[in-house]
Amino acid sequence: MEYVLTTNSLSKNYRHFKALHRLDLHVPKGAIYGFVGKNGAGKTTLIRLICGLQPPTSGDYTLYGIRSNDKDIAKSRRRMGAVVETPSIYLDMTAEENIREQYRILGLPSFQGVTELLELVGLSDTGKKKARNFSLGMRQRLGIAIALAGEPDFLVLDEPINGLDPQGIIEIRELILKLNREHQITVLISSHILDELSRLATHYGFIDNGHIIKEISAEELEAACRKCIRLEVSDIEALARVLDSMGLEYNIISGTQADLFANVTITELVLALARENCKVLSLLERDETLESYFISLVGGEAHA
Repeated sequence: MEYVLTTNSLSKNYRHFKALHRLDLHVPKGAIYGFVGKNGAGKTTLIRLICGLQPPTSGDYTLYGIRSNDKDIAKSRRRMGAVVETPSIYLDMTAEENIREQYRILGLPSFQGVTELLELVGLSDTGKKKARNFSLGMRQRLGIAIALAGEPDFLVLDEPINGLDPQGIIEIRELILKLNREHQITVLISSHILDELSRLATHYGFIDNGHIIKEISAEELEAACRKCIRLEVSDIEALARVLDSMGLEYNIISGTQADLFANVTITELVLALARENCKVLSLLERDETLESYFISLVGGEAHA
Protein backbone atom coordinates (compact mmCIF):
# COMPACT_ATOMS: atom_id res chain seq x y z
CA MET A 1 0.00 0.00 0.00
CA GLU A 2 1.22 3.49 -0.87
CA TYR A 3 1.27 5.98 1.99
CA VAL A 4 1.18 9.78 1.87
CA LEU A 5 2.32 10.09 5.49
CA THR A 6 4.01 7.70 7.90
CA THR A 7 5.52 8.42 11.30
CA ASN A 8 8.25 6.42 12.99
CA SER A 9 8.41 6.46 16.80
CA LEU A 10 7.52 10.15 16.67
CA SER A 11 7.72 11.84 20.07
CA LYS A 12 7.19 15.36 21.35
CA ASN A 13 7.92 16.41 24.93
CA TYR A 14 7.14 19.71 26.63
CA ARG A 15 9.45 19.65 29.64
CA HIS A 16 8.14 16.67 31.62
CA PHE A 17 4.93 16.22 29.61
CA LYS A 18 4.90 13.68 26.74
CA ALA A 19 2.44 15.02 24.16
CA LEU A 20 3.41 12.27 21.70
CA HIS A 21 5.12 9.04 22.67
CA ARG A 22 6.73 6.85 19.97
CA LEU A 23 3.77 7.35 17.66
CA ASP A 24 3.51 5.20 14.52
CA LEU A 25 0.87 6.27 12.00
CA HIS A 26 0.17 5.39 8.35
CA VAL A 27 -2.08 7.48 6.08
CA PRO A 28 -2.83 5.65 2.79
CA LYS A 29 -2.92 7.60 -0.45
CA GLY A 30 -6.51 8.47 -1.38
CA ALA A 31 -7.87 7.88 2.12
CA ILE A 32 -9.99 9.98 4.42
CA TYR A 33 -8.07 9.15 7.59
CA GLY A 34 -9.97 9.76 10.80
CA PHE A 35 -7.53 10.62 13.58
CA VAL A 36 -9.55 9.78 16.68
CA GLY A 37 -8.82 10.79 20.25
CA LYS A 38 -10.20 12.72 23.17
CA ASN A 39 -9.12 16.32 23.78
CA GLY A 40 -5.48 16.44 24.85
CA ALA A 41 -4.60 13.05 23.35
CA GLY A 42 -1.98 14.55 21.01
CA LYS A 43 -3.89 15.10 17.76
CA THR A 44 -3.03 18.77 17.28
CA THR A 45 0.57 18.19 18.35
CA LEU A 46 1.04 15.66 15.54
CA ILE A 47 -0.47 18.05 13.01
CA ARG A 48 1.81 20.86 14.14
CA LEU A 49 4.86 18.60 13.73
CA ILE A 50 4.04 17.40 10.21
CA CYS A 51 3.26 20.99 9.14
CA GLY A 52 6.72 22.03 10.31
CA LEU A 53 5.37 24.38 12.98
CA GLN A 54 7.32 22.54 15.71
CA PRO A 55 10.24 20.08 15.70
CA PRO A 56 9.85 16.58 17.15
CA THR A 57 11.77 15.63 20.29
CA SER A 58 12.69 12.28 18.73
CA GLY A 59 11.63 10.00 15.90
CA ASP A 60 10.72 11.23 12.44
CA TYR A 61 8.07 11.10 9.74
CA THR A 62 7.96 10.59 5.99
CA LEU A 63 5.82 12.77 3.73
CA TYR A 64 5.48 11.63 0.13
CA GLY A 65 8.58 9.47 0.52
CA ILE A 66 10.79 12.23 1.96
CA ARG A 67 11.93 11.96 5.57
CA SER A 68 11.37 14.89 7.89
CA ASN A 69 15.10 15.40 8.46
CA ASP A 70 15.81 15.54 4.71
CA LYS A 71 16.62 18.92 3.24
CA ASP A 72 13.91 18.40 0.60
CA ILE A 73 11.07 17.99 3.13
CA ALA A 74 9.87 21.53 2.28
CA LYS A 75 9.09 20.32 -1.24
CA SER A 76 6.82 17.60 0.15
CA ARG A 77 5.09 20.10 2.43
CA ARG A 78 4.14 22.16 -0.62
CA ARG A 79 1.88 19.26 -1.56
CA MET A 80 0.04 19.62 1.74
CA GLY A 81 -2.61 22.12 2.82
CA ALA A 82 -3.70 22.44 6.44
CA VAL A 83 -6.18 24.14 8.73
CA VAL A 84 -4.70 23.90 12.23
CA GLU A 85 -6.93 24.67 15.25
CA THR A 86 -8.71 27.71 13.73
CA PRO A 87 -8.73 28.98 10.11
CA SER A 88 -6.01 31.55 9.41
CA ILE A 89 -7.99 34.27 7.69
CA TYR A 90 -7.91 38.05 7.52
CA LEU A 91 -11.21 39.22 9.00
CA ASP A 92 -11.09 42.63 7.29
CA MET A 93 -10.77 41.04 3.83
CA THR A 94 -13.32 39.41 1.55
CA ALA A 95 -13.13 35.71 0.72
CA GLU A 96 -11.52 36.48 -2.64
CA GLU A 97 -9.00 38.86 -1.09
CA ASN A 98 -8.03 36.22 1.47
CA ILE A 99 -7.33 33.64 -1.22
CA ARG A 100 -5.41 36.15 -3.35
CA GLU A 101 -3.26 36.99 -0.33
CA GLN A 102 -2.45 33.29 0.10
CA TYR A 103 -1.46 33.13 -3.57
CA ARG A 104 0.98 35.98 -2.92
CA ILE A 105 2.42 34.22 0.15
CA LEU A 106 2.98 31.06 -1.90
CA GLY A 107 4.59 33.08 -4.69
CA LEU A 108 2.16 31.86 -7.33
CA PRO A 109 2.61 33.64 -10.68
CA SER A 110 -1.05 34.61 -11.17
CA PHE A 111 -4.45 34.56 -9.54
CA GLN A 112 -5.73 31.91 -11.93
CA GLY A 113 -7.98 29.47 -10.09
CA VAL A 114 -9.24 31.85 -7.38
CA THR A 115 -12.76 31.95 -8.82
CA GLU A 116 -12.83 28.15 -9.08
CA LEU A 117 -11.71 27.81 -5.45
CA LEU A 118 -14.50 30.10 -4.27
CA GLU A 119 -17.03 28.03 -6.23
CA LEU A 120 -15.61 24.78 -4.87
CA VAL A 121 -16.13 25.79 -1.23
CA GLY A 122 -19.46 27.50 -1.85
CA LEU A 123 -18.33 31.10 -1.28
CA SER A 124 -18.62 32.48 -4.82
CA ASP A 125 -21.62 34.64 -3.90
CA THR A 126 -20.08 36.43 -0.91
CA GLY A 127 -18.92 39.40 -3.02
CA LYS A 128 -17.56 42.28 -0.92
CA LYS A 129 -18.72 40.82 2.39
CA LYS A 130 -15.87 40.87 4.92
CA ALA A 131 -14.83 37.62 6.58
CA ARG A 132 -15.61 39.10 10.01
CA ASN A 133 -19.28 38.95 9.00
CA PHE A 134 -19.13 35.30 7.92
CA SER A 135 -20.74 32.53 9.91
CA LEU A 136 -18.44 30.04 11.62
CA GLY A 137 -19.13 27.51 8.88
CA MET A 138 -18.30 30.02 6.15
CA ARG A 139 -15.02 30.86 7.89
CA GLN A 140 -14.18 27.17 8.09
CA ARG A 141 -14.85 26.74 4.37
CA LEU A 142 -12.75 29.82 3.61
CA GLY A 143 -9.93 28.33 5.69
CA ILE A 144 -10.14 25.16 3.62
CA ALA A 145 -10.09 27.22 0.40
CA ILE A 146 -6.92 28.97 1.59
CA ALA A 147 -5.38 25.59 2.42
CA LEU A 148 -6.20 24.44 -1.13
CA ALA A 149 -4.32 27.33 -2.74
CA GLY A 150 -1.37 25.86 -4.59
CA GLU A 151 -3.38 22.73 -5.44
CA PRO A 152 -2.19 20.36 -2.68
CA ASP A 153 -3.13 16.68 -2.88
CA PHE A 154 -2.98 16.14 0.90
CA LEU A 155 -5.31 18.12 3.17
CA VAL A 156 -4.97 18.16 6.97
CA LEU A 157 -7.94 19.37 9.02
CA ASP A 158 -7.81 19.82 12.79
CA GLU A 159 -11.30 19.48 14.35
CA PRO A 160 -13.02 21.01 11.28
CA ILE A 161 -16.59 20.80 12.61
CA ASN A 162 -16.01 22.05 16.16
CA GLY A 163 -18.70 24.55 17.11
CA LEU A 164 -20.61 24.32 13.82
CA ASP A 165 -24.40 24.16 13.64
CA PRO A 166 -26.00 21.14 11.87
CA GLN A 167 -26.11 22.92 8.49
CA GLY A 168 -22.46 23.91 8.79
CA ILE A 169 -21.50 20.34 9.64
CA ILE A 170 -23.31 19.02 6.56
CA GLU A 171 -21.59 21.59 4.33
CA ILE A 172 -18.12 20.68 5.60
CA ARG A 173 -18.88 16.95 5.30
CA GLU A 174 -20.03 17.30 1.68
CA LEU A 175 -17.01 19.45 0.83
CA ILE A 176 -14.55 16.93 2.28
CA LEU A 177 -16.21 14.06 0.40
CA LYS A 178 -16.12 16.06 -2.83
CA LEU A 179 -12.44 16.91 -2.43
CA ASN A 180 -11.60 13.27 -1.79
CA ARG A 181 -13.80 11.61 -4.42
CA GLU A 182 -13.72 14.13 -7.26
CA HIS A 183 -10.32 15.75 -6.77
CA GLN A 184 -8.44 12.70 -5.40
CA ILE A 185 -7.20 14.62 -2.35
CA THR A 186 -6.05 12.52 0.60
CA VAL A 187 -7.51 13.92 3.83
CA LEU A 188 -6.38 13.60 7.45
CA ILE A 189 -9.11 14.71 9.87
CA SER A 190 -8.53 14.93 13.60
CA SER A 191 -11.73 14.82 15.61
CA HIS A 192 -13.35 13.70 18.85
CA ILE A 193 -16.85 13.95 17.32
CA LEU A 194 -17.03 10.32 16.37
CA ASP A 195 -20.56 10.07 15.00
CA GLU A 196 -19.78 12.58 12.26
CA LEU A 197 -16.36 11.09 11.54
CA SER A 198 -17.96 7.70 10.94
CA ARG A 199 -19.84 9.25 7.98
CA LEU A 200 -16.56 10.21 6.29
CA ALA A 201 -13.56 8.10 7.15
CA THR A 202 -12.17 5.25 5.07
CA HIS A 203 -9.43 4.57 7.64
CA TYR A 204 -8.97 5.30 11.35
CA GLY A 205 -6.11 5.84 13.74
CA PHE A 206 -7.00 5.81 17.43
CA ILE A 207 -4.71 7.83 19.71
CA ASP A 208 -4.63 7.89 23.49
CA ASN A 209 -2.05 9.64 25.70
CA GLY A 210 0.13 10.45 22.70
CA HIS A 211 0.31 6.86 21.44
CA ILE A 212 -1.44 5.12 18.54
CA ILE A 213 -3.33 2.19 19.98
CA LYS A 214 -5.03 0.96 16.80
CA GLU A 215 -5.15 1.58 13.05
CA ILE A 216 -8.00 0.04 11.11
CA SER A 217 -9.87 0.48 7.81
CA ALA A 218 -13.57 1.34 7.76
CA GLU A 219 -14.31 -2.13 6.36
CA GLU A 220 -12.35 -3.82 9.14
CA LEU A 221 -14.03 -1.61 11.72
CA GLU A 222 -17.48 -2.54 10.42
CA ALA A 223 -16.57 -6.21 10.72
CA ALA A 224 -15.17 -5.68 14.22
CA CYS A 225 -18.19 -3.75 15.49
CA ARG A 226 -20.52 -6.32 16.97
CA LYS A 227 -24.17 -6.31 17.80
CA CYS A 228 -24.84 -5.49 21.42
CA ILE A 229 -27.63 -4.86 23.90
CA ARG A 230 -27.73 -1.33 25.34
CA LEU A 231 -28.99 -1.56 28.94
CA GLU A 232 -30.15 1.33 31.08
CA VAL A 233 -30.41 0.43 34.75
CA SER A 234 -31.02 2.03 38.13
CA ASP A 235 -27.71 0.79 39.61
CA ILE A 236 -24.73 0.49 37.24
CA GLU A 237 -22.50 -1.04 39.92
CA ALA A 238 -25.04 -3.80 40.54
CA LEU A 239 -25.19 -4.44 36.80
CA ALA A 240 -21.40 -4.76 36.65
CA ARG A 241 -21.40 -7.25 39.53
CA VAL A 242 -24.08 -9.40 37.89
CA LEU A 243 -22.42 -9.36 34.46
CA ASP A 244 -19.04 -10.19 36.01
CA SER A 245 -20.57 -13.12 37.92
CA MET A 246 -22.10 -14.40 34.66
CA GLY A 247 -18.78 -14.04 32.82
CA LEU A 248 -20.23 -11.71 30.18
CA GLU A 249 -18.37 -9.04 28.19
CA TYR A 250 -19.62 -5.46 28.53
CA ASN A 251 -18.66 -1.77 28.37
CA ILE A 252 -19.87 0.84 30.85
CA ILE A 253 -21.11 3.83 28.82
CA SER A 254 -22.33 6.13 31.57
CA GLY A 255 -23.59 6.12 35.14
CA THR A 256 -26.75 4.33 34.03
CA GLN A 257 -25.92 2.64 30.71
CA ALA A 258 -23.80 -0.26 29.50
CA ASP A 259 -23.39 -2.25 26.27
CA LEU A 260 -23.58 -6.03 26.65
CA PHE A 261 -21.76 -8.14 24.03
CA ALA A 262 -23.21 -11.60 24.57
CA ASN A 263 -26.16 -13.82 23.87
CA VAL A 264 -28.04 -13.85 27.14
CA THR A 265 -31.45 -14.98 28.37
CA ILE A 266 -33.12 -11.69 29.21
CA THR A 267 -35.36 -13.22 31.88
CA GLU A 268 -32.35 -14.71 33.65
CA LEU A 269 -30.53 -11.39 33.56
CA VAL A 270 -33.52 -9.39 34.83
CA LEU A 271 -34.08 -11.82 37.71
CA ALA A 272 -30.38 -11.67 38.66
CA LEU A 273 -30.53 -7.86 38.68
CA ALA A 274 -33.74 -7.90 40.72
CA ARG A 275 -31.93 -9.88 43.42
CA GLU A 276 -29.47 -6.97 43.55
CA ASN A 277 -32.33 -4.44 43.79
CA CYS A 278 -31.44 -3.15 40.35
CA LYS A 279 -34.19 -2.22 37.89
CA VAL A 280 -33.87 -2.46 34.10
CA LEU A 281 -35.14 0.89 32.82
CA SER A 282 -34.67 0.18 29.10
CA LEU A 283 -33.17 -2.43 26.82
CA LEU A 284 -32.30 -1.95 23.15
CA GLU A 285 -30.49 -4.14 20.63
CA ARG A 286 -28.03 -2.14 18.55
CA ASP A 287 -24.81 -2.29 16.57
CA GLU A 288 -21.64 -1.22 18.32
CA THR A 289 -20.84 2.39 17.41
CA LEU A 290 -17.50 3.99 16.61
CA GLU A 291 -17.72 5.69 20.00
CA SER A 292 -18.23 2.45 21.92
CA TYR A 293 -15.45 0.80 19.91
CA PHE A 294 -13.12 3.64 20.88
CA ILE A 295 -14.13 3.39 24.52
CA SER A 296 -13.44 -0.35 24.46
CA LEU A 297 -9.94 0.40 23.17
CA VAL A 298 -8.98 3.09 25.67
CA GLY A 299 -11.13 1.99 28.62
CA GLY A 300 -14.32 3.54 29.96
CA GLU A 301 -12.42 6.00 32.09
CA ALA A 302 -11.45 7.91 28.95
CA HIS A 303 -14.95 9.36 28.75
CA ALA A 304 -15.80 9.35 32.40
